[in-house]
Amino acid sequence: MAALRKLSNSIMFSAHLSKPNSGFLTSSSLIPALFISCRGVASKLFVGGSQVGLSFYTNEQGLSEAFSQYGQVIEATIVMDRVSDRSKGFGFVTYASEDEAEKAIAEMNGKPLNGRVVFVDYAKPRSRSSSGIPIARGPPEPVPQN
Repeated sequence: MAALRKLSNSIMFSAHLSKPNSGFLTSSSLIPALFISCRGVASKLFVGGSQVGLSFYTNEQGLSEAFSQYGQVIEATIVMDRVSDRSKGFGFVTYASEDEAEKAIAEMNGKPLNGRVVFVDYAKPRSRSSSGIPIARGPPEPVPQN
């Protein structure tokens, strides 16, 4: 654990010294990942609309502000469609502790956010089996005729 802290401090120090457009990760982009890895305690929540998804007016800053009243939000992200560059209608909020996440679930689940009712629950772990490339499975097996 001490080695991890030392590594994170050196990365933070070098990132802080680097030029803004140098191509190196900035300290602000490292903070959420390092915070989670150093503390080891974080709770990620899934936030989506009950029927039609989050409002298109909901952005990451607004999502963070709405959920920050229930605890320390480490990161708030809205998942965007790569082609249209529009929201897919859901996002994630990461809290510093599980207690804060539980409070947010209790308070925000079923409540309106930017005119749409949101569904809030713990995020499920991402499955590592899918690499984004469809798997060719072939035609379906024929059904035997009796």
